[in-house]
Amino acid sequence: MKALIIGGGVGGFATALSLHRVGIDCEVFEQSRQITELGVGINTLPHAIKELAELGLLEELDRVAIRTRELIYANRFGQTVWREPRGVDAGYDVPQFSIHRGKLQGVLHDAARERIGDANIHTGHQLVSFEDTADGVTATFKLREGSEETRTVRADLLIAADGIHSIVRAHYYPDQGPPAWNGIMLWRGAVEGPPVLSGRDMIIAGGMAAKFVFYPISNETEDSNTQLLNWAVAVKLGDGTSPPPNREDWNRAGKLSELLPHVEGLFHLDVFDPVKLIKSTPEFFEYPMCDRNPLPQWTFGRITLLGDAAHPMYPVGSNGASQAILDARALADILASGASIEDALKAYEAERLPVTTEIVQQNRGGGPERVIDVVEARAPDGFDDLHAIASHDELEAIVKGYSSLAGFEKDQVNK
Repeated sequence: MKALIIGGGVGGFATALSLHRVGIDCEVFEQSRQITELGVGINTLPHAIKELAELGLLEELDRVAIRTRELIYANRFGQTVWREPRGVDAGYDVPQFSIHRGKLQGVLHDAARERIGDANIHTGHQLVSFEDTADGVTATFKLREGSEETRTVRADLLIAADGIHSIVRAHYYPDQGPPAWNGIMLWRGAVEGPPVLSGRDMIIAGGMAAKFVFYPISNETEDSNTQLLNWAVAVKLGDGTSPPPNREDWNRAGKLSELLPHVEGLFHLDVFDPVKLIKSTPEFFEYPMCDRNPLPQWTFGRITLLGDAAHPMYPVGSNGASQAILDARALADILASGASIEDALKAYEAERLPVTTEIVQQNRGGGPERVIDVVEARAPDGFDDLHAIASHDELEAIVKGYSSLAGFEKDQVNK
């Protein structure tokens, strides 16, 4: 059996490694001319790290990432709404990692190069057409090297891990339209600075109008007394009825003049100054918070969708990359089960589509970060007694309900 994987991102390379683990051949096709470390920080949750650890990647992830110790939700005045230990500090068998998205992709890419071979990883290949036949699939690529040359490849199945703008998804859903923007703009950056709190904590502060997210993502800095500190600001700019102002692009530079008015005077945090942190960042990026409506079907014969091509979701709850990694493991295991390719792909869809659909919907409602919104709605100017505003049980139901749905409660991971 041989698979064609469209897309050389986290989902694509996680799929390549998972297929290799069960003895299935594959080739990866990426339209960019080279694999580069784009983006800023993300969190990868224990259920996904468990899969990467089984692929033998834990040591390398430890080298380039930080094991998240604690998650703190706070209002814009820095008053704690919810806090909980994370990863091994919470008793998990595996850590939660705060990591640069590009570094995660790089770890997966390097492992794929070693295991499936450079000859099976193709950059500069833009998918232009594909065909599903009774005995396999055929994919045709335009070579992005300045010529009009194309290349056609055959295999037994095709896995589309080509992101929110997936060509394969658009083929089956030509009327889907552009990604749905919820009116929130994200600005994201990373800058070297001294550790905050333990140097392994994640802080999300704010409310419905704006949130500030902070966590360190690397200890690999020139100054041993500093870390690479990741930050993000999410601001409600529209009502979600209009299209995003720009195409989603991790490389679009942000402007201080557009960001600072949404931060200055709003956040009053004791542990760090958001304005100072932003101003010290040489370059940061803007990104409209977009997703797509869940699909009724991912699999069409010998072709299926994976990761953001299947279920792009708002970046709340730390689940985007993690769910793509879970997709990869599930798909590989089912393909190795002995079922026909068509039946295996349908079984993969049956396992993964319902839960990711629910996560997409939960993220639209704020996911676990909704604990901040609930408290701010009732106490916009802060509080003297949190439990007079919201009970522990109410807040726990939001946070733990989400983690159980997404599959990363401790008993789900450690079993």
